[in-house]
Amino acid sequence: MEYNTNRFKLVIPEYGRNIHKMIDYAIQIKNRKKRNRCAWGIIKLMTGSIHPKFQKSIPYFQHKLWNQLFIMSKYQLDIDTPFPKPNTKETYKMSFCNKKVVYPKYLTNFRYYGKIIRNMIHAAIRCIDTQKKEGLFYAIANTMKKNYIRWNKSMVEDEVIFKDLKELSKGKICLMKNTDSLLQCSHILKYKKKEKYY
Repeated sequence: MEYNTNRFKLVIPEYGRNIHKMIDYAIQIKNRKKRNRCAWGIIKLMTGSIHPKFQKSIPYFQHKLWNQLFIMSKYQLDIDTPFPKPNTKETYKMSFCNKKVVYPKYLTNFRYYGKIIRNMIHAAIRCIDTQKKEGLFYAIANTMKKNYIRWNKSMVEDEVIFKDLKELSKGKICLMKNTDSLLQCSHILKYKKKEKYY
């Protein structure tokens, strides 16, 4: 039995082994017209493998496809293209630089609470009415407890939520000394089970 690990390495794995084989076949075609026709056929297949919804969202979609065709051919495919040909990897990188995705800072820690919690904390801190402010703090803490249980599927003590809230608010919200307790875990889990049946 032949395993993929023993076969040739795919340049762009997303397109699959068959597309790569077709490109290798196109390189070997001696007649330029036939080679061009074969390349257009491969581009049509590559276009079909990407959902039309995403095609609209990708800028210079067709240009990128032709560039990827050349990359997969290791720049050996000699054809007439509707776009300027990238001669080397450096040229391609300069024209379509793949920027590193910068993840939001809130995803690094306490991501199970979500971004909305952080927005709620900022809004509550800015609140002028002190009585309303206290109520907002507890509402946020209860929401945090719900989110924690949804994510971790385990019980959590109020002290843990208060500690996390203090850290998320950079010490501006401290409910550690207050005696009022949050929603019971059993109540949240019971409500969660009911939700599944609807």
